[in-house]
Amino acid sequence: MHRPVRREDREISSENAEALLIKGIHGVLATTGDDGQPYAVPLNYVYHDRCIYFHCAVEGMKLDNIKMNPAVSFCVVGETQVLPGKFATQYESAVAFGVAAEVDEEEKRMALFKILEKYSPDYIEGGTKYINGSFDKVAVVRVDVQHLTGKARR
Repeated sequence: MHRPVRREDREISSENAEALLIKGIHGVLATTGDDGQPYAVPLNYVYHDRCIYFHCAVEGMKLDNIKMNPAVSFCVVGETQVLPGKFATQYESAVAFGVAAEVDEEEKRMALFKILEKYSPDYIEGGTKYINGSFDKVAVVRVDVQHLTGKARR
């Protein structure tokens, strides 16, 4: 179903693609609307146990699209450097394909704490209060990664 990476000389191992998902700061989630229109949105996330977790509002286009068609892709771009004199760019990227779904309360709490640990490790106490105070105002989505590719030009 998935095509092989066209530039095999730039393909990175699945371990390196996973490492990029772990260290990435933000990614871009791509969904499809009920009219077939693609929708891509940047977001913060955490990668844990071969799953991508992110939080969002309890209603909106992302959730509507996921409920209609749970097949998604997610892209993370790591370090880049434009090489103007060579008309090229050094880069590293990973693209995950998977199935997305909103999670239950127990998994939601776990994911929110993983996101807190990733983005605000020095503010766990305050972040815990924030999570508890806004728990019912957010949704958490898990993307079960089914296929992962990565490329780099270094």
